[in-house]
Amino acid sequence: MEQIIHSFLDTDLYKFSMGQLAMRKYGDANVEWKFVCRNKDVHFTPEMVEEIKRQIALYCQLEFKKEELDYLSSIKWLDKGYISFLAVWHPMLEHFIINTEAECGLNIRTVGPWFLTIYYEIPVLSIVNEVYFHFQYSSRYAEIEESALSRARKKIADLGSGRYTVGNFSEFGTRRRLNYDIQLKIIRMFKEADLNHQLGASSFGGTSNVYIAMQENLKAIGTMAHEVFMVTGQGYPERNPAYSNKFVMDDWHDLYGIQLGIALTDCITTDCFLLDFDVKNATLFSGVRHDSGDPIEWGEKMIAHYKKLGINPMHKTLLFSDSLDFARADTIYRHFKDRTRVAFGIGTFLVNDTCVPPLNIVMKTVKANGVPVVKISDSIGKGIGENKAYEEYLQRAINWRLGRY
Repeated sequence: MEQIIHSFLDTDLYKFSMGQLAMRKYGDANVEWKFVCRNKDVHFTPEMVEEIKRQIALYCQLEFKKEELDYLSSIKWLDKGYISFLAVWHPMLEHFIINTEAECGLNIRTVGPWFLTIYYEIPVLSIVNEVYFHFQYSSRYAEIEESALSRARKKIADLGSGRYTVGNFSEFGTRRRLNYDIQLKIIRMFKEADLNHQLGASSFGGTSNVYIAMQENLKAIGTMAHEVFMVTGQGYPERNPAYSNKFVMDDWHDLYGIQLGIALTDCITTDCFLLDFDVKNATLFSGVRHDSGDPIEWGEKMIAHYKKLGINPMHKTLLFSDSLDFARADTIYRHFKDRTRVAFGIGTFLVNDTCVPPLNIVMKTVKANGVPVVKISDSIGKGIGENKAYEEYLQRAINWRLGRY
């Protein structure tokens, strides 16, 4: 296979917002990441694993280009010192453990300082996804690529005809894309359709992929992910992990002020998040992101919370990003559109919706500073962690904060 990752910007924007936080405030944090394939019927062959190793080795040979650093310098919330750090940063192969010792046939772990290893997640998942499809469906690959493009054309027609209306949506699919070229072609299709007013009452807002945003003059989208709560809130034993949300929001405001204003709610459950989403935080953050649990129930809960704090929900954004297609997004949009601002981040459905099933793969932090860390989430099955005893301790801490003894 040709080299898959050609640029360090071929990743999600929130890696840089969290990366700057990791460098500035948590330079002592050491983190272990684990690859997880949730598809029970998927097996990675030894040949796939060897190609994944080769692609990750190629990725580790890259360097930031001047034009890429210039682009990052144009992002107002990235400071000059951080850009100077990125100019000398590069992936280190010694941070990676890659072998076949897993049920799915592929074991990947990365171990090292958070501010160095934080950038590996998205490129690794992109490599794994592309290698799997290339090997598993080698004889049908052209057919699969064409099915992705033809389905994208139908999606555009469905929006244009009014079959679905989803308001503002962005592309969030880098980690599970079929390949970079298909992702780029589909983004260009939606960009052109938006410019030509072919999306009905919906609009294409941009992409989480920084490289494509730079190349295509699109808005790069993204703020924070679960890892920032897990590392900073759980990786320091002197901290009560049930206050993870407070620690993150305080750090975020200290570093970014009122910029980057979408808060993720579900790392240790949304109910626990709301205990720290007080009038100050709810005012300073421009909105919140949904990533697990029932979206309608979550949205109703957030609107009620804003009203309880005396904040007009119409001035805030509810961003939905959990396993969306246009049918689900249409239902959510019609339910909330007259009561708050609604936006969507849509991934696999846009850039890896083909005639064969997609992979459901993630790479999550499982340890920070030698301490187990866990994502609880609002959905059964979306939690990530390896230590049952720590998970039970975290759940007890959450229950204590919620008054559930």
